Amino acid sequence: MATLTNDKLVIVGAGGMIGSNMVQSVLMLVHGVYDEMCHCAFPGANISYTVDAAEAFTGAKYIISSGGAPRKEGMTREDLLKGNCQIAAEFGENIKKYCPDVNHVVVIFNPADVTALTALIHSGLKPNQLTSLAALDSTRLQQQLAQEFGVQQDKVTGAYTYGGHGEQMAVFASKAMIDGKPLSEFTLSDERWAEIKHMTTQGGSNIIKLRGRSSFQSPAYQAVKMIEGAMGGEPFKWPAGCYVNSDELGFKNVMMAMPTVIDKNGVHFTAPEGTAEEMAALQASYEHLQKMRDEIIGLDIIPAVADWKSENPNL
Repeated sequence: MATLTNDKLVIVGAGGMIGSNMVQSVLMLVHGVYDEMCHCAFPGANISYTVDAAEAFTGAKYIISSGGAPRKEGMTREDLLKGNCQIAAEFGENIKKYCPDVNHVVVIFNPADVTALTALIHSGLKPNQLTSLAALDSTRLQQQLAQEFGVQQDKVTGAYTYGGHGEQMAVFASKAMIDGKPLSEFTLSDERWAEIKHMTTQGGSNIIKLRGRSSFQSPAYQAVKMIEGAMGGEPFKWPAGCYVNSDELGFKNVMMAMPTVIDKNGVHFTAPEGTAEEMAALQASYEHLQKMRDEIIGLDIIPAVADWKSENPNL
């Protein structure tokens, strides 16, 4: 069977729930946990595992990392900030040391906007080579609208979330279509819309309440689809977290969800378009990301913005 690439893909945290699901999803694309994957007998698969960073990272061309601590009930993503950003800094250093020629990296452990930014700074990679998982927020919004109007989920288009991957995300639905018709043509009270937005922003917390642990199947699937796009497969068109430093947009030195495409040339973003209310929500989300970024600067996990180029000349 044909494969997208024979280059080395590293999945960090492959022994966990997200990581093990990613391994299986990757192999289903034809591209204990180790024994279980071997028992699937995927044609052409060459699976190995290690806890040695040098062995794992050397020669890697694609990496997905779920190697941070998971969120538990009652926690926000920001509660994981310090510990997971320290993990992200080490992760970035391992990339710089063992696989500086990697093609693309996806970071999916929380708070993903800031852990990905930390990894990017320490890795030495170009901004288009590293993305974070943000699509789940948009797919959760899509699900809520589909259930509200009784349509198949993929019949809801144009509904996305941008900015931070957290409770401060900005929900954009002014261009949403429900089975080909504008959302504006449907009856939706302000109260009900507020409930839908709340269920979207709290989607991750709700999974923890329902299952007793953080999401693992949906982030695993979306992360694999992201890396598939980077390998030259079907481009990934859900919003992804990407490095933004734009005077024109007014967003500086943060990792945030934008309208993006991930393909074999990396991640590319365009400016979000929305109502004044939606753009104000995006601005507020951006300002929250700045505060989290400045917090990890204060913890000396990343240097001050003015010193980023000494750490990573590509920024």
